[in-house]
Amino acid sequence: MNTLWKLTKEAARYKGLYVIAILSTFGLTVVNLSAPKVLSAMTGIVEKGMDDEGLSSVRNLALILLGLYLLRVLFRFLSNYLAHRAAWYLVGDLRSRLYDKLQSLDLGFFHDKQTGDLMSRVVNDTRDFELLYAHMIPDLITNFVTFIGVLIILLSINVKLALITCCPIPLILISGVIFAKKVRPYFKASQKVMGELNAQLQDSLSGLHEIQAFGQEAYEGERVKKKSFEQVVAMLKALKASAVFHPCVELLSSAGTVLVVFFGGYLAYREQISIADIVAFVLYLSLFYAPVSGLANLLENLQQSLAGAERVTLILDTPSAIQNSLKAHKLENVKGAITFENVSFNYENKIPVLRDISFSCEPGMMVALVGPTGVGKTTTAQLISRFYDVTDGRIMIDGQDVRDVTLESLRHNISPVLQDTFLFNGSIAENIGYARPESTKEEIEEAAKAANIHDDILQMPNGYETQVGERGLRLSGGQKQRVAIARAILRKSPIIILDEATASVDVQTERQIQAAISKLTGKCTIIAIAHRLSTIMNADLILVIHEGKIVERGTHSELMAQKGFYYKMQA
Repeated sequence: MNTLWKLTKEAARYKGLYVIAILSTFGLTVVNLSAPKVLSAMTGIVEKGMDDEGLSSVRNLALILLGLYLLRVLFRFLSNYLAHRAAWYLVGDLRSRLYDKLQSLDLGFFHDKQTGDLMSRVVNDTRDFELLYAHMIPDLITNFVTFIGVLIILLSINVKLALITCCPIPLILISGVIFAKKVRPYFKASQKVMGELNAQLQDSLSGLHEIQAFGQEAYEGERVKKKSFEQVVAMLKALKASAVFHPCVELLSSAGTVLVVFFGGYLAYREQISIADIVAFVLYLSLFYAPVSGLANLLENLQQSLAGAERVTLILDTPSAIQNSLKAHKLENVKGAITFENVSFNYENKIPVLRDISFSCEPGMMVALVGPTGVGKTTTAQLISRFYDVTDGRIMIDGQDVRDVTLESLRHNISPVLQDTFLFNGSIAENIGYARPESTKEEIEEAAKAANIHDDILQMPNGYETQVGERGLRLSGGQKQRVAIARAILRKSPIIILDEATASVDVQTERQIQAAISKLTGKCTIIAIAHRLSTIMNADLILVIHEGKIVERGTHSELMAQKGFYYKMQA
């Protein structure tokens, strides 16, 4: 019920469309209830014998019946289309909200999540809302009103026969409750496995080059096949329960019809009911049992929809660990001074990553973080942008705690260049301009020149309009890095973070990247993480991190003279 209430609040924004659709549904129900009554009246006239007056009455009733059928077309169109329109707009809104929510969550949330599963929640699970709001709710209203309306009419025709008609209803309701409890876990399992299958496919397609290079096509194909059939098995379990439930409901409904026919014939024999009333009863009988029989489909669809809805609301209800504080203000006129005061950090597993980190750098300085893999260098840089929050201590920019300023303004003043450079599937110009979409062609070219990538771009088939492919597949590693540096330069942020910017490039490309970095020196504050110490030899301050602590600090010459950790790294 909690999930249903949340969904209802989401759908309330389209209440105008739903009101018209529901009113049309009521109108459709009234038409469906009226038509058998007209047919019964026509049967009664024919039964008494036809004369001119009777023929005129039949003609008038036929015209009324035609009008009812035309109204049924109109009401059905309004009911179906408007309900679908509202439901699909709701699906679109929920997909946007879910994506925005995912963007707002901290990086810690994604540590144990699979991209394919999250994609499945955004695309597949939200689609079930359309099933709920475009089909189930209108059908539920129609069925309920039809059931009550037909019951009243049947009671008005003959109370005894109407009560006999209701005999199977309790059994159908009980079986429905049992079915709902039985089938819902299967649908939840099916949608969970579907998310895992999407994750498997996304992972395999992203690593297709490695799969082919190591000849693991058969192995990966078997993994996808196994996961695919896990989903098939889970769905078949749900469908098996449905295959048992549906015939049971039909059997109980048919038993009700048999009872009505038998006792109706008996009452007619006793002259307690007329032939016209029996005809009306039989005509209304299909309308009476249709909502009850439809309960099977409604329950099945409801369980499937709720299974998807729970997976969606689980994301929407997840709080982000990184949020603006109530007193957060905009970070403006940033010079680029950075201060770490006794900073410690643990991930959720409580294992310490950084311990008592303290250092300061003035605007325009270049600070390098060096040390073995896994000692917390990248984490240190991510704390500056508040991708994580410190466990103890504080980080300040221009004397302001980063937790006291808005995330948007904080990250606007920091441009990252990561080791695993991500480029979007578009042109080179679009990827450089991503930092500032309003930038001109001239500004993009100036940034490319500063990053030493301009000449390379001009040699490409379409220059700046050359398509880079998914994740920049059509560019070399060095070219991608320099495009990323150009993107950072274009943003004109006072702080630039270089995370292993030269880790996977050749010596010549490294020199080009170093030249690009040199052009930035003094113009903005640079936090550089490097394994190749040649990249940071000219840094104003080098911090050597070991086991989460700063064990050495100084310039290149000072650290070499100490002949400690840094000196050994040079060897």
